[in-house]
Order: sequence, then structure tokens, then C-alpha cells
Amino acid sequence: MKKLNFKLLTISITLLSFISCSSDDNGITISTIIDPGNDPNFTIVANTDIGMTKYNRKVVVFGVDIYAASGVEDAKLLYAANIMAQYLDNNEDGIADNQAIVDKMVENNAFLFMWKNESTDFLNNQPSGRVGQDLGNDETHPNFVLNGRTGTFDAGLEEVWHIITNAGYERLYPNVFGTQAGSSISNAMDIARGGQFTTIPNPYPTSAWYTYDDQTCDYECHGGEYIYWAMSSILGAQENRLSEIDNEWRLNTLALVQSTDSEVYGLLTDPQYKFPTVLPDGTYRQ
Repeated sequence: MKKLNFKLLTISITLLSFISCSSDDNGITISTIIDPGNDPNFTIVANTDIGMTKYNRKVVVFGVDIYAASGVEDAKLLYAANIMAQYLDNNEDGIADNQAIVDKMVENNAFLFMWKNESTDFLNNQPSGRVGQDLGNDETHPNFVLNGRTGTFDAGLEEVWHIITNAGYERLYPNVFGTQAGSSISNAMDIARGGQFTTIPNPYPTSAWYTYDDQTCDYECHGGEYIYWAMSSILGAQENRLSEIDNEWRLNTLALVQSTDSEVYGLLTDPQYKFPTVLPDGTYRQ
């Protein structure tokens, strides 16, 4: 089968509206106007994808779907699209920096789903053959980076990154970025945690600088969080947040990661993997 090469194309927004059709409890079809938005690079379209009926619209970024429940703000849906685009095309030339990562995400039918009400909008059972990640409307704060990386933290920076690493880097380079024990990133994490722990130690060794203690998070989950903490600190997202995060992560700046966790710094700045070098701010090619 010929592999598709997804490139982001600027779509001209017209005055046409999109119609999303759904059914109420009595089976009566209800039509809802979908505003395409005014982003110069992305258009909101009606969603009719199988298994994703909780979400009435979506935006597609390099072939990756970002879905939104009806209560999610259009501005935040478009913001999430801009964040994903900036992570994948960090130099913003319209072409993915690492096309193989995008191809792997598309191969795994990767998607982000945005919810407003967790009790009704959250997708508890993901469609078979798809890799998803959630992001809440009210935890998305587009002004965090633009306001000097101060104020309420923007979870969009974290959750969008998680789907890129989970569906992309971890699967394309399993021996390096896979979160199973023995991979290069997991070996680095074992040093950061002060040992290889399949259950959370109480307490962590005093030498540890990564001390995540969520009991619902297993070893591989800890690996995904570790990649996020290290990468976001290298990019500067955590530089003003040490007092908020030091119960989980103590290397909140690029300098601290470089000097203390040289293993993860070397992996996440290795040019062959083409990781982002600039923190997204939600203004892709603008």
C-alpha cells in the first residue's frame, strides 16, 4: 500500500457553515450549525466518525483528529490544533519536522478528544485500533505561554504532547522511547527515580528528582510522565513553577535537566529524533 504523506495545507475559510446531525433519545434527527472558525490554517468541521458520537466537531492536524464535545469552546479547540501543529512542525514551515512520527500517529489512528463535562463527555471506551488522549476545556489556558509562562498552567501543553509521544515516538522508536522496562528512556527514568520501581516507593530515595506518586499510574505510565516533565522543562514551560511541581519533578529548567539528568537531556535533544526546540504558544504560522 502506498504510504500517504500528510502535509498541512492552509484552508481558505468560506462563509459556508457545516451541519452536524445527531439524534435525540426519540431518534429524531437534530441539526446543529458548526462554525468553521477564523483560524488561517485550520477549519472546524462536523464530526460523523464511528465510535466518536460524543463529539460533534473536529479539526484535523497533519492527518490527526482533534475532537470536541459540544460544550468545548471553538477557540480552545483551535488552540489545541495550533499546539499540536507547533509540536510537530516546530520551525513552522508547513512540513512536519519528523514525517515518520506523523506517519506512525496516523497509522495508529491517533486522536485527541476534548471534553467540557467529564462525567458526560469523557470517552471511557476508545474505539478499537485507535490511540487517544483527553484534554479538558477548562484546563486549557491559551494565555499561559503568551503571558510569560505565568498564571494558571495550560494542560494543553501536556496532553497534546502525550498523544504525540504515546502514538508517535514510543511506537516508532520502542527501544529508545518505549516506556517498557529496559528502553533507553526507562533506564534514564530509573536513575531519576532512584531505582527501578514497579510500585511507588514510600518514600522515594533522597537521591531521586522524579517522584511522581499517583497510585493509578503504573511503570509505563510513569515513563510517559517522565518524558513530559523532561521535555517541557527543556522547552521552558516549567521555569516559573517549581513550587507547584517539586513534589513530582525538581528539574524545572533546561539548565537543571542538562546538568542533573544528562541521560534524558541527551535523548531529547538528539537531532536525529527532531524533537521540538521551541515551546508552542498556540500561534502556528501566524
